[in-house]
Amino acid sequence: MLATLESPATNLLLAALPHKDREALLSNCEEVELIFAEELYRAGDIIPHVYFPIKGFISLIMPVDGNANLEVGLSGNEGMLGITLILNIDVAPFRALVQGAGSAFRISTALFRQHLAQSPALQNLMTRYLYVTIMQLALTGACTRFHLVEARLARWLLMTQDRAHSNHFHITHVFLAYMLGVRRVGITKAASSLQKKKLISYKRGNITILNRSGLEAASCPCYQADKETYQKNLGCTGEVPVATE
Repeated sequence: MLATLESPATNLLLAALPHKDREALLSNCEEVELIFAEELYRAGDIIPHVYFPIKGFISLIMPVDGNANLEVGLSGNEGMLGITLILNIDVAPFRALVQGAGSAFRISTALFRQHLAQSPALQNLMTRYLYVTIMQLALTGACTRFHLVEARLARWLLMTQDRAHSNHFHITHVFLAYMLGVRRVGITKAASSLQKKKLISYKRGNITILNRSGLEAASCPCYQADKETYQKNLGCTGEVPVATE
C-alpha cells in the first residue's frame, strides 16, 4: 500500500506566529497561484514581493559562470521566499523559479518591512528561519562536493516530495541534471539504480515514490540533517501527516 502525503492548506511559518501577528500580516497578503516554470525574480533583481507558499514550491537557483546553474534550495509551505529582507537587503541573491504549481500568500516588500518593524514575534521567527536557510545552503554546498549523485538524487526527491505533498510529480532527466549540477548521463544512471531497487518508478519524466523509507536509507545524511536543523530552530520538521491510499 502506497503512502500519500496530504498537505494542510497553510504555511507552517505563518502558523507559528501568534494569532494577532499572523492575522495582521495576512490582512495585507493576497493569495496567488504559482505557475509551473514561472520566474518570480532573477538573481540581482530588487525583491518586489515576499511569498509564503501554501501548496506550491519554489527552486532557489544560483547562476554559475553566466551559462550554468545549480539549485541550492527549495521553498515550500515550510518556509518563505524573500528572507534577505530581514538583513535589510532587498536584492535577490538567487533566481526564484516555481517548480511546483500551487497557491501562496504574497505581500509587497514595503508592507512586509512595516510588519517586521512592528512585530517582535515576526522578527524573531524570521531570524530563526534565516539561520535555518544559511545552514541548509552550507549543507547543500558540502553535499554537492562530497556526496555521490545517487544519494544526492534520493535527497532531492525526498525534499521535493515533502514540498509537493504527493508521491507523484513530473521532472525530466535534463531538468534533474540542471538542478543537481551534473551531466544527464549521471542522472540516468542514478535514477535507474533507484528504480532497480524499487524505491521509485520513473517513466518519461513521471516519478512515483514507491518506498519512502528505502529512499531515506539511500539518501545521503544531509536530508536528515536538514530536517533536524528545521525542527530544532523552528519547532517542526516541515513535513505533513502521512495517510495511506
